Amino acid sequence: MTTLPSKTAFLAPTPCAHWQIQPLAGDASTRSYDRLTGPDGQTAILMVAGPDAATSVPPFVAIAQHLTKLGLCAPTILAQTDEPGYLLLSDLGRTDIAQHLAARPDDEHALYSAAIDVLLALHNSSPPEGLTRLTSELGAQMLDPLFEWFAPATPSAQRQRIEASITTGLAEHAGPANTLSLRDFHAENLIWRPHLTGTDRIGLLDFQDAFIAPSAYDLVSLLRDARRNVSDGTRRAAIAQFARGIGQDAADVEAACAILGLQRNLRILGIFARLAKRDGKAHYTALIPRVLGHIRADLEHPAAQDLRATLAPALDTTAA
Repeated sequence: MTTLPSKTAFLAPTPCAHWQIQPLAGDASTRSYDRLTGPDGQTAILMVAGPDAATSVPPFVAIAQHLTKLGLCAPTILAQTDEPGYLLLSDLGRTDIAQHLAARPDDEHALYSAAIDVLLALHNSSPPEGLTRLTSELGAQMLDPLFEWFAPATPSAQRQRIEASITTGLAEHAGPANTLSLRDFHAENLIWRPHLTGTDRIGLLDFQDAFIAPSAYDLVSLLRDARRNVSDGTRRAAIAQFARGIGQDAADVEAACAILGLQRNLRILGIFARLAKRDGKAHYTALIPRVLGHIRADLEHPAAQDLRATLAPALDTTAA
């Protein structure tokens, strides 16, 4: 395995060689980030990719370049190591949507509307080749963390029924997997840039796990956010805007959101439980009640009828 240079050695040949380094808050991954600040206030971001660099950095670079070609706002790659490890990125801004709305909650509708414009741009463009496609069968397989970490006592027969219901629900209601999904398209990964216009107002982060999915997948990521509550009014307006933009009936988008929301948030339950139990990141336990609330809300939709009774035992919070 190639040994990475020190941060100082990596930055030495770049214009950021002697800039101030300030660590930034991490995320659920093993990546870490620093903000670099120059003498005149100019900034850049240093990403240290972590142990999974070989599998996470090349997709990040490829998707960043694809998004830029679409006219969307992704970081520019300023420098990188020959072996995946360090990336020097343009700094899209200091304030994400969640931070902005914590100070100015009345702006929620406007910011989420701007985010929907980005999703519509993705829907209306061809996705890159070579990415995993979220089939209905894969959607069910992706529930493995739920049963391994959140609900390990689930009987095999019940697990099979849940997986079968998810497979059927996705096949009947989610729509075709034909859109680039950034997968973690939520308020903490969207940088708010109010001094710009159009889709440039939304800076995009954390998309190395992108795949091809039904067009409403990232809509669900945005509106059924594990980290913040989205008002009912904003949620309804966002779904209506998205439905108009893709030329579908809002009721069909609601059904797709319900099934995709269940698939996504059941998986997230398992991932958060794993982060808490295996990785010692206990603060993720505090997010589980909100995720459970999203699941229970989506179970009320008629499209989820087959899942309601089947899921109840697995969602016993004592399993967490």
